Amino acid sequence: MKNDSTATATALRAGLATDPLWDFALDFYARPGVEAACLLLQDEAGVDVCELLWRCWLHRHGLALAQEPAGLAAIRCWQEEVTQPLRTLRRHLRAQAAYSAGVAEVRQQIQQAELAAERETLERLQHLAEQAEELAPLSVAAPSLEISLASRWKLQKKAQLLAAQTLEYRLDPL
Repeated sequence: MKNDSTATATALRAGLATDPLWDFALDFYARPGVEAACLLLQDEAGVDVCELLWRCWLHRHGLALAQEPAGLAAIRCWQEEVTQPLRTLRRHLRAQAAYSAGVAEVRQQIQQAELAAERETLERLQHLAEQAEELAPLSVAAPSLEISLASRWKLQKKAQLLAAQTLEYRLDPL
């Protein structure tokens, strides 16, 4: 028989399929201050925005990682090998695109490929969450989302902590 914590996590995990991570990410990222907070954390602290959004989504569903699932390493590898090089190239072409329609077109295609890679990442993260046994329900004693994010990425600078607070503030519970 499963213990209460495992049974609760299983029940909470069942709700993940009805709230696709991709849809959540698009909605949440469009909220005031969220994009800026995500990009600040990405650029200043090396935070993977897809993983950040995933952790926000889990928190919204009353779940947190008790420990990192083994499949997370492969998803991080995908991000490092596919998404990050696309982002780097897109950013590198920004100045040139301002002066060349051809470069602007190439940059836009790279941006579309980057978005597709991020969508693939989010789909993999959702699947991982639906299967992972390492998810646990948030308890009353669980840290806030801000503290959880700060701990995961060792956020220490005031701007980084404020960005994490912004994400928690903009996150609506189900």
